[in-house]
Amino acid sequence: MATTGAEPAVSNASPLPELAKVRRYEAAGFRAWPAAAVHYDGTWLVRLTAGHPAKRLNSVNPLDPGDVVNIGERIARAARRFDAYGRPLTFRMSPLSGVALSRHLDAEGWSVFSESLVMRAPLDDAAIAEAMDQIPLKDMGRFIGAALKVHGSDASLRPGLSEILGSIQPEAGLFVVEQDEEPLATAICVHDGDLAGLFEIATDAAHRGKGHGRRIVLSSLKWARLRGAREAWLQVEADNEAALGLYRSIGFSEIYRYHYRRPPEA
Repeated sequence: MATTGAEPAVSNASPLPELAKVRRYEAAGFRAWPAAAVHYDGTWLVRLTAGHPAKRLNSVNPLDPGDVVNIGERIARAARRFDAYGRPLTFRMSPLSGVALSRHLDAEGWSVFSESLVMRAPLDDAAIAEAMDQIPLKDMGRFIGAALKVHGSDASLRPGLSEILGSIQPEAGLFVVEQDEEPLATAICVHDGDLAGLFEIATDAAHRGKGHGRRIVLSSLKWARLRGAREAWLQVEADNEAALGLYRSIGFSEIYRYHYRRPPEA
């Protein structure tokens, strides 16, 4: 549920993370899940994607807590860009956003919603000891069809998802667990130097609780480990208890959190 004003902006009991560490994972996330259009206003990174409605791809991402000059004017400029794309003005607030901007948005009555955790795990031989060898799909169309089915997404998202996957610059592995040619689970693993980022992990609703999610995560990480990755990371919504339980059992721990904000409706 959205919150406003004096209510807590985020429920984060963890110590404040080092900003250099946050910047590293934020940059990896932008490379691994690229927006169609990118603009900078100072150190605010504006990401917009006409073909896909995901908040990560359609948000303002402040990257320096000290960049607080002319906040109102810059918000107005961002609003015009979002309006041109037919997207609601959305800010993605990580620890890089800073207190001053949060207070400004509080004062303007912006809502807070959709908190997520960024988690990491060391990627060594022990971490992937139980992983099965799995070769990622080369057929992007087949993977997209499987991902849309597993996520329960509308087929209209196919062109947008195809554009995103085709724009990923680091090496990306597309993984699917199938049974009788029916997709049960999907995941994307982006190998970026010593990092392995996991994205779009999902299990078909009718087949959850059977270990498919664990299998596909470990197989993806083994693939990245064999290519030189030494650390795994991912993003997960804070209220997804099933996913959090899975990731923690594999060895992931929280680094920092982020959430989204939108202005009050006119």
